[in-house]
Amino acid sequence: MAELRYNPITKDWLMVASHRQGRPQMPKDWCPFCTGSGKVPAQGYEVLRYPNDFPALSASPPVPDDVAEGLFITQPAYGRCEVLLYSDSHNARLSDLTDEHVHKLAQMWLEVYNDMASDRDIKYAFIFENRGEAVGVTMPHPHGQAYGYPFVPRNIRDELAGAKEHFENTACCLFCQLLAQEKNSGKRVIFENEHFTLYMPFFAQTAYGAHITANRHVSNLAQMTKDELNSLGEIVRDASGMYDALFDMPFPYMMCMHCAPTDGSSDEFYHFHIEFYPPMRAADKQQFFASSETGAGAWCNPTCPEEKAQELRQAWAKHKASKSSGA
Repeated sequence: MAELRYNPITKDWLMVASHRQGRPQMPKDWCPFCTGSGKVPAQGYEVLRYPNDFPALSASPPVPDDVAEGLFITQPAYGRCEVLLYSDSHNARLSDLTDEHVHKLAQMWLEVYNDMASDRDIKYAFIFENRGEAVGVTMPHPHGQAYGYPFVPRNIRDELAGAKEHFENTACCLFCQLLAQEKNSGKRVIFENEHFTLYMPFFAQTAYGAHITANRHVSNLAQMTKDELNSLGEIVRDASGMYDALFDMPFPYMMCMHCAPTDGSSDEFYHFHIEFYPPMRAADKQQFFASSETGAGAWCNPTCPEEKAQELRQAWAKHKASKSSGA
C-alpha cells in the first residue's frame, strides 16, 4: 500500500507506505552504497544521487486502496524520494570531507532542489539527513535524503503563516530580524562563516538544537550564489564536526533544510534555514519527544539554550583545534 490520506482536522496529508515495513536490515558485510555492490558506479564516486529503493512517494504511484468515502479522502502518493550519498567510503564522516568535496555536495543539493521544483505537481522540496541509530537509521553509509511532496507539510505551513503575518505588519522578514537580534545579543551564536550563521535559537525546542540561517535574505537553494552554496556545504560539514566533538563520538541528529515552497509565492517573506534536532541531551541520556511534545505539540526543553550554546562553542573550538593539528 502506498497512498496519501487526508486529515480534515489538521488539514494535513499523511503518507501511508506499508511497503516500507519490509525494508531489510542489511548484512554487516555488504552495503548497496559501496563500490562493488552493483548498485553504484564500480569506479567510485564523490557524491551521488541514488533512487530510494523503498520510496514513500513515487512518480508513478499505484491507485489508492478503495477505502475513500465521505470525510475519508485519499490521493495517489505522487512525489519523489532520493538518497543523497556523501561519499563512496562507507566509514567517511561528513566532518572529514574537504572543502572541494562539500562544495560538490552543496551543488548536488541544488540540483535535487531544482529538479523537484521544476515539477509543478511537487509543492515542497525537503532535503534532510537522519544520522545515527538513535533516530532509527539502519544504513550507516554517510548519506542524506530528499523528498518532493505534492503538498506543503504542516510545520512549514506554520512557519509560513508566522512569517507572512510579521511581514504584513512590519514589511520586514521575520527571520532576518531574528538573526539580527541573535547576533546583537551574541549569547547563543556559536560560529559563522561568510554567508551563514549557526546559533542556538532563543526558543530552541531541544537540547543542542542549533539552527543555521542564511545571512542574506534568500528563500531557497536556487537563489544562492556559487559562493553561498560553497559556504553552505562548509558550515553543514563544520556543524557535524562540532556535534561529534561535543561528546567525542559520532553524534546523532536530524538535519532539516527549510526552503520556501516551490511556487515562489512566499519568497519575499520566507527565509532559508536549517534546523537540527539531536536526540541526545547528554552523552548517555536521550531526550524523548513524549506526550506533551507529540500529543499536544507543546515542547519542553529540559536544558537552558544559553548554556547549551556555550557547550557547543567549546565543542566547535575543540573541533577546530583538532583539524588544525591534523588529528
